[in-house]
Amino acid sequence: MHIVDGVLSTPVLAAGITITVLGTGLGLRNLSDDKLPQAAVLAACFFVASLIHIPLGPTSVHLIFNGLIGLLLGWAAFPVVLIGLVLQAIFFGFGGLIVLGVNCLNIALPAIVIGLVVRPWLGRIPAVALGFAAGFGAVLLTSLFVALSLALSGEGFITSAKLVVIGHLPVAVIEGVVSAFALKLLCKVRPSLAMSSYQ
Repeated sequence: MHIVDGVLSTPVLAAGITITVLGTGLGLRNLSDDKLPQAAVLAACFFVASLIHIPLGPTSVHLIFNGLIGLLLGWAAFPVVLIGLVLQAIFFGFGGLIVLGVNCLNIALPAIVIGLVVRPWLGRIPAVALGFAAGFGAVLLTSLFVALSLALSGEGFITSAKLVVIGHLPVAVIEGVVSAFALKLLCKVRPSLAMSSYQ
């Protein structure tokens, strides 16, 4: 999910930076004080999960938990993901600083979309089903965003773009299962966190 510096075209980089700046600003405005501990925990989960890379041809796969982030935090997914990506780029060299906007966009925007789609069903459909849908859907959508970013940067990246989507299908299933149990546990132990509203 981390695209490295020097791969993407300038228009794609510019669009990613612009949307990420806007999304982060909106996310910070919607991040209330009572959501800060939850945001910090989810940022830590994202940071740690994204460090475990499994090589797959010219790319690699890893868990990201953006489905849960989007479901629980809404627009605050942008600053949460951005913090994790900045720390990974600085300390471990994952991705890069120039491509930071695109990487954040590719992970945070699908999280928000999935959160907006799945959240209205909380309390009406079993948490396990919603958690799986959030985890699976967010990873699948993120892989499509990454593939689109690569494809828009040149025809030479079409094969890599396809591989990103195919390679992340099993990851989407695994993340769906993990998210299903995580949401079920959260709804049982701290239902107020899962059911609290956000803009």
